[in-house]
Amino acid sequence: MKTLEIELKQLIIDTLELEDIATDDIVSSEALFNEGLCLDSIDALELGIALQKRYGIKLNAEAEETKQHFASVSDLARLVASQRNDKN
Repeated sequence: MKTLEIELKQLIIDTLELEDIATDDIVSSEALFNEGLCLDSIDALELGIALQKRYGIKLNAEAEETKQHFASVSDLARLVASQRNDKN
């Protein structure tokens, strides 16, 4: 799971062009929005598209569970891992 978390951190940095941030700067359990990494709704949209392209994940922007999946890198990693397991 740690490898997946690092991969997701790099995806966030690359997708959102966060030039001043390294993967080590992002704490996996820290919030991605508001007080944590301070991402906004546009960032969430871009990140959602990147996740769909890279991992084939289907997301429903209106679903409450989607907000929970985007709470932290750890939560995103659980989502990606579960989607991978569903396809196997």
